[in-house]
Amino acid sequence: MVTIKRYPNRKLYNTEAKQYITLEGVADLIRQGAEIQVVDHASGEDLTALTLTQIILEQEKKQSGLLTNSFLTGLIRSSSDRLSSVQRSLMSPASFWHQIDEEIKSRIQALARQGEISEKEAKTLIDKMIQQGARQMSRLTTTDEAALENYLRRRQVPTQEDVERLHAQIEELTAKIEEFSRTEG
Repeated sequence: MVTIKRYPNRKLYNTEAKQYITLEGVADLIRQGAEIQVVDHASGEDLTALTLTQIILEQEKKQSGLLTNSFLTGLIRSSSDRLSSVQRSLMSPASFWHQIDEEIKSRIQALARQGEISEKEAKTLIDKMIQQGARQMSRLTTTDEAALENYLRRRQVPTQEDVERLHAQIEELTAKIEEFSRTEG
């Protein structure tokens, strides 16, 4: 892997070749199949994603239309959709049971509206189903939650903390790209 250091003056230094390199030079390395990592000279922070985004930005400036608006829009949507999907999949057990309760209520109320059951039967059925759900919810002990967390960790399912950290990184990269665009533009 080729390590490239980025200095405060935005110059890039190829530590393998021991010489400065341009964004276009980095792009050439990638086209040749090299794996690269760009790090901040002072802090060691990984700037690879930011640098790759800058390369794409520069290529788009040179070859306007290289990336279509629909492609870029789709990219933004898909990353947002994936993040939302991960966030939904990591909701708490209480939130999960609440969603189930709401679905039960909705379906039973629909039966009552259609005349399949009476309003009184609907209310009784909803109460029973929600009470049963509450009993199941109370069975979730700390050990069950720990076992679930362990299971999810073994399956490499990201935690809420992981998702929040990823979201923060995305926001940070977006801010850096916007800052770079302002300074370059």
